[in-house]
Amino acid sequence: MPEEEKGKVLVVFDYIYHAMRAKPVLEEAGFHAREVAPPPEYRTGCDLAVEIDATDVDAAENVLIEKGVMILDILFMPTGSEFVPVYLTKLMKTVDYGGFVMVRCGNMKITYQKGSGKIVNISGGGCPDIPYLGMKLYGTVIGQGPQPRVLGKTICAYTLEHAYDKALEIFKKESGKKRR
Repeated sequence: MPEEEKGKVLVVFDYIYHAMRAKPVLEEAGFHAREVAPPPEYRTGCDLAVEIDATDVDAAENVLIEKGVMILDILFMPTGSEFVPVYLTKLMKTVDYGGFVMVRCGNMKITYQKGSGKIVNISGGGCPDIPYLGMKLYGTVIGQGPQPRVLGKTICAYTLEHAYDKALEIFKKESGKKRR
């Protein structure tokens, strides 16, 4: 059955800590997992869920339980369901400001200087660790300093990590073009 025709399941969590651990745990066990924001109708605790194929639900649930990842609920999303999760790729936006590049994921933004890769701004979100993340990342070179996921454990740190990864990808491509 083609990928788009398979039924999907959203594994929903009460705490961001467990939601952030779920995808790596599932991928290590051989499952295909996508991190998504659950549809607003299903948001109960944390705004992060993991999407897996419905055929994998029992085995994936067992792996998560075995690894101590606490699940709040499992939501079956039949093919053609009117409830659609929000994929992180839809939350990404990149803006080129000439000498600087800003990458946004959700409400979190990271801006770096072209050429040097120096992080000049971290902004957005409303989590209590934002000032700390900014203090630790500001002035470092993207890809050479600490990563947001190591520094914070909130949804803001999580989305900043995705913005950071995209900014690093752009910076590497930009740096590769200059060397040719």
